[in-house]
Amino acid sequence: MKKDLPLREKIEFANVKEMIRECAKMYGDRIAYSYRIKPHDEKAVTKTYIELKDDVTALATELISRGYQGKHIALIGKLSYSWVLVYYATLSIGSILIPLDRDWQAADLADTVKKADADLLIVDADIKDKGNEICETIGLSTLLFIGGEENTLDSLIEAGSEKVLAGDDSVTAAPIDPNAMALLVFTSGTTGKGKGVMLSQKNILSDMAEVVPFIDFSVKCMAVLPPHHTYGSSVSILGQNSIGCHIYISSGIRYVSKELALEKPGHICAVPLYLETFYRKLIAGIKDSGKEGLVRFMMKLSNGLRKIGIDLRKPLFKSVLKNFGGELNMLISGGAPINQEIIDTFDALGINVLNGYGITECAPIIAVNHNYFKVAGSVGPILPIDEVKIVDPNEDGEGEIYVRGSNIMLGYYKDEETTREAFDEEGFFKTGDYGKVERIKNADVLFITGRKKNLIILSNGKNVYPEEIENELMSTPGLLEIIVYEGKSRRGDMYNAIVAEIYPDYDFMKKNGVEDVQKYFQEYVDKYNKTAVPYKKIAVLKVREEEFPKNTLRKILRFKLDMSID
Repeated sequence: MKKDLPLREKIEFANVKEMIRECAKMYGDRIAYSYRIKPHDEKAVTKTYIELKDDVTALATELISRGYQGKHIALIGKLSYSWVLVYYATLSIGSILIPLDRDWQAADLADTVKKADADLLIVDADIKDKGNEICETIGLSTLLFIGGEENTLDSLIEAGSEKVLAGDDSVTAAPIDPNAMALLVFTSGTTGKGKGVMLSQKNILSDMAEVVPFIDFSVKCMAVLPPHHTYGSSVSILGQNSIGCHIYISSGIRYVSKELALEKPGHICAVPLYLETFYRKLIAGIKDSGKEGLVRFMMKLSNGLRKIGIDLRKPLFKSVLKNFGGELNMLISGGAPINQEIIDTFDALGINVLNGYGITECAPIIAVNHNYFKVAGSVGPILPIDEVKIVDPNEDGEGEIYVRGSNIMLGYYKDEETTREAFDEEGFFKTGDYGKVERIKNADVLFITGRKKNLIILSNGKNVYPEEIENELMSTPGLLEIIVYEGKSRRGDMYNAIVAEIYPDYDFMKKNGVEDVQKYFQEYVDKYNKTAVPYKKIAVLKVREEEFPKNTLRKILRFKLDMSID
């Protein structure tokens, strides 16, 4: 195995405007973005790094001309090239971007847009009615549309381009304070009552500068994540643009399989849901081919050869990897825990899975595994800019994770009390996650145990991390989703019990002749219970008819579950 040395020089930019300008100089006519106007279009539209810079400059120029320099700009839309332009143009003139989830209800969006003190609202044309309702509700008079017949964003770019050609240099002159609020990202649920995280350009740029040197990014990637999350914007957009990647913007999850074959990306930044979906299709395809035994033998043989420096994964599993376009060699996973078996299976076939950990308030990455330094079960080495301490550790060294560094948020918008509560007296941010740190090969490696709010504290004082049990059962054949929690008994707390709630793959059940789904999964739960310590045993199994409620990053909304039991 190669040593864990930087794969590229660390590049630090003073601000986003400088990054866009320098990337245009460094990468010029290299493709920055490609996308399809309609999902079934034969050819994709392409934009070079020079065109990206020119489009950003034109839009930024027109925003200044219309008085939006230093203003709050709310953006509600799916990932698109236009969304990217608004993101970069807003930050290039010292304005504040408020990226919001287009799937929220209009009333909740209106509450948030008002709370964020937005001066301008930009929405996708297909949710024009929602945009109008928001403006009417809060009395906001400025509304622009992305796409559709009224593509007012394109008209702004055209007008700004004419001004630039006429000598308007206002964008270059626009002052940028890298330590001031640049992004206002709302978290915690799907309502306007969420907390507004204030992030500066220094927060996001310093975070990405530490991540990219140790990751072997390919020239071309596919962007699939919703951009209003920091993982979707900082990592999938800004981080990859900073090193000249060609980013293909997916038309949506239903088109990913087709797009993999057509676009042949080298890597994808995703959440575990995508990896789990890829994994299930992969295993199902191998089984359907009737070559499961052969593939398992080849994987074992290949893993043995790799130990003596011989890597034959690409030729051995060429036919298997065709399902992913044939060029995919890396998946970066974040946003939620992922089962180690999934990581190991992809790795054995030649697709490197790098698991990481972050949180919006940390812009977002705190730790990530490297291409040549991966620790099974961990989320990788802690970023050099971050200092992590484990508070109130138990006998295994597990406690709440606190972090301090240049990527930590400025605070919560207009909420000094919550901001104070989020930090300790030494300036460490309280993540609300539990974990431990181990010193491995001269690096501090972080292991995540679970979320503080999900922790089950039993009457005997024992702590149970639901995520640990979920990971144990996640690889059960025919299981799509699982949530473990403390079931609240109607008879009183002394009758509370650990519950595993499962959403099965009903197509798998039908295909394999499983008629009693409850009985089928109970056998796997019983098998787990035989080896589990007594206080971690599952007492109740629930089988769902419908999938769990989720947010747009496909995280399950635990608070919406009925956790009652008899």
